[in-house]
Amino acid sequence: MFTRRDLVRLLVPLMIEQILAVLVGMADVVMVAVVGEAAVSGVSLVDSISILVIQMLAALATGGSVVCAQYIGRKDEEKACQAAGQLLLVTTLVSATVTAAALGGNRHLLRLIFGRVDPVVMENAVTYFFLSALSYPFLAVYNSCAALYRAMGNSKISMYASFAMNILNIIGNAVCILGLHMGVEGVGIPTLLSRAFAAILMLILIQQPKNIVRIQDLRSLRFEKHMVRSILNVGIPNGMENTMFQFGKLFLQSLVSSLGTVAIASYAVSCNLVTFEYLPGNAIGLGIITIVGQCIGAGEWEQAKSYTKKLIMMNYILLLFVCTVMILFRHQVVGIYNLSLEASATAADMLFLHSFAMVMWPLAFVIPYALRASFDASFTMYVSVASMWAFRIGFGYLFVVVLKQGVLGVWYGMFIDWAFRAVVFRLRLRRFGWKKGMVNA
Repeated sequence: MFTRRDLVRLLVPLMIEQILAVLVGMADVVMVAVVGEAAVSGVSLVDSISILVIQMLAALATGGSVVCAQYIGRKDEEKACQAAGQLLLVTTLVSATVTAAALGGNRHLLRLIFGRVDPVVMENAVTYFFLSALSYPFLAVYNSCAALYRAMGNSKISMYASFAMNILNIIGNAVCILGLHMGVEGVGIPTLLSRAFAAILMLILIQQPKNIVRIQDLRSLRFEKHMVRSILNVGIPNGMENTMFQFGKLFLQSLVSSLGTVAIASYAVSCNLVTFEYLPGNAIGLGIITIVGQCIGAGEWEQAKSYTKKLIMMNYILLLFVCTVMILFRHQVVGIYNLSLEASATAADMLFLHSFAMVMWPLAFVIPYALRASFDASFTMYVSVASMWAFRIGFGYLFVVVLKQGVLGVWYGMFIDWAFRAVVFRLRLRRFGWKKGMVNA
């Protein structure tokens, strides 16, 4: 169903989009730092909330993408368009509800989640949270439309829109912070405006008649129980999985913080750098949603299985290059952050171990994308949540607190988590009944 050229056209823009997101995030941190530590702290507090919202919206978008991809594979254009309308309806309503709650309980929510913080930090957080909350509906529309384009096998549109959004955000930050000398508003306003621009652009583009999947008219935005249930069958388990993952990360960060400044700094830097090792797999996973979804919709079970194996192998080839670079140049890349000698050495060790352990990552994290594309999202949720808390957190606590392995103990717990997931998901893929993963007509 997909030629080599089709795969390249789908996957390369996705990888570029993933890289852009990371690089722009780094640029934002640098610019925020100009405002001062209180601003950085306030923004970081709100970002931890925004990540949860973004993960939730992305999970819903994945659900819509799976449904649309299967209808495309089935060559049922009308149903695919209906599913597109339902996705936009659901994500807009959910994001509007979250926005209303955030605006109404701004300061109270921040105090509830983070407790007592420095008053200056809290004021910065309140301001940034207000502006961030206003952007959630725009982010929902953008993510939904991007997912619909990916379902069609067209990832270039979302890449271009993401590039434009991120460039506008960087320019806006530079103007507001460096030029107008604004405070935390200089970060929040450009974020709001750039997301609004991207959402409006994608909403206009998704209505084009040439699209297989498009928003045809307002009637497609009427609630349809069957369609919404299909979207939520993937979206809710995926959202719960992502949410539990973020809570787990917060717990581990708290564990690391008890080990002192060196551990905190080395952990933060290594976590930042290993993000680049995840990028190929995340992009390939998004591509799998489209490819496997369309194959299953067309009744091509063997092709769904074959493409999954091919794309996992592609992930390994890319990892060989990325991880080799990380291992060979780990001291140089860590040196960019100007850490102390002890923190630099620890971060380099963490990067070294992580790069070797990545051999387990594709089986642990790419296979679940194929399972979600075949409506097996509940299984991936149960396994992932159980593994996260039993192995990554449980063994992390054991290695750090009981066995006194320091910050590397967090890594050891994570590797055990990966190994368990890799074994379970590999067995699930081998025995999975692909025919059961079709969306109901």
